[in-house]
Amino acid sequence: MRGFIVMAMFSASLAHASWSDYEEVRKLEVDAGGVSEFVIDAGAGSMTVNGDAGAKSIEVTATIQVNTGDEEKARKAIAKRLTLTLDQKGDRAILKSFFNNGMWGGTNGSVMLEIIMPTGIALRIDDGSGSILVEDVQADIAINDGSGSIRIYNVGAVDIDDGSGSIDIRNANGDVVIVDGSGSIKVEAVNGSVTIDDGSGSINVDDVENDLIIVEDGSGGVSISDVRGNVELDT
Repeated sequence: MRGFIVMAMFSASLAHASWSDYEEVRKLEVDAGGVSEFVIDAGAGSMTVNGDAGAKSIEVTATIQVNTGDEEKARKAIAKRLTLTLDQKGDRAILKSFFNNGMWGGTNGSVMLEIIMPTGIALRIDDGSGSILVEDVQADIAINDGSGSIRIYNVGAVDIDDGSGSIDIRNANGDVVIVDGSGSIKVEAVNGSVTIDDGSGSINVDDVENDLIIVEDGSGGVSISDVRGNVELDT
């Protein structure tokens, strides 16, 4: 089942964009009935995901940006190279949002995603670059991220494989597992266990119901408080 796609607005120059950027906004929506997992495959661009207990569908606002003031060139690049779809396949909803083949003619593009989804659906994100914010998704979260900050608040269990960028997790109702290349890590208020495998960057952990395991920390300070299970450090 393919979701609805509506082109809402385009502009060669918006207040929050640089003078040389072209922007276009599209809205996508798919009914969430029967959906148990939402999968996001994204390239470059920031992403915010908000869970809504009353939502019956998944709604996406995509702001497409191409770093050129040439409207015709930007439109051609979007038509030829942008993949932006929201579909339901069985019990999964799948969002694809990325430009193919990177830069072309000195121009590249990104897509900023703003998403509202039902709070009880599991979320899986495969992201190239850009900041990620997930709030109020009361289900399991799995993120594979190349670079960019990650903030996750008021969710279920969390599993993150991150290349670089800071990580901030608060109020997780389940186990938290983090594999991180570089960047600071802050984990607070976890109703479960926490496992961290970190290359470099500071680690701050507070208020963990069960065990804490820090497998490796190449460099950076470690601060631990209020862990009610066992603590294992291999640094």
